[in-house]
Amino acid sequence: MSKEFWNKSFSKDTYVYGKQANTFVVEKTEQLKEAEKIACFAEGEGRNAVHLAKQGHHVTVFDQSEEGLAKAERLAEEEGVHIDVVQADLTKKEMEPGQFDAAVMVFGHVPKDHQRFLINQMIKSVKPGGYVLFEVYSEDQIIYGTGGPKDKQMLYKPEEVLDWIRDYKCLHFYYGEADRTEGERHTGIGHVIQAFIRV
Repeated sequence: MSKEFWNKSFSKDTYVYGKQANTFVVEKTEQLKEAEKIACFAEGEGRNAVHLAKQGHHVTVFDQSEEGLAKAERLAEEEGVHIDVVQADLTKKEMEPGQFDAAVMVFGHVPKDHQRFLINQMIKSVKPGGYVLFEVYSEDQIIYGTGGPKDKQMLYKPEEVLDWIRDYKCLHFYYGEADRTEGERHTGIGHVIQAFIRV
């Protein structure tokens, strides 16, 4: 989906995905406690980044939407923390290697031709021994209708995700249902893929 789409989505006063961090991110926060610098990819309005900043991490947010990044900064200010923001098209941006201790992405949906690149760039951005954590909707989400893209070309296949992370230590992998009520866009039981790896 285009930058224009997301700028329009995020131009509302309300936070379309809410202000509370994603459940999977919250569940894994303790395991990220040693990560000084964390990157949040396709982070939108900043809910996960602000949660991590409140735990004492130095957080950098990457997103293509200026509107989303502005709201992320406002949420950080509201919560009394600081985040750095970077406007970037994550289907094209080559990341500097090893600049972060961890990378996080929640529902970062891009066309299939760009999915491997996005995951690889997240991994590349993390130092050896660091962590990469992400949750995305699987192709099965189409029949649930509780959030995410309506196009299978924007959703993920578990076998492809496993292939992309096979060279790293997999600490957690899940493919199945999850209850995600996050703002107005995620509204109940959906079908997700979760991965948590050590690089």
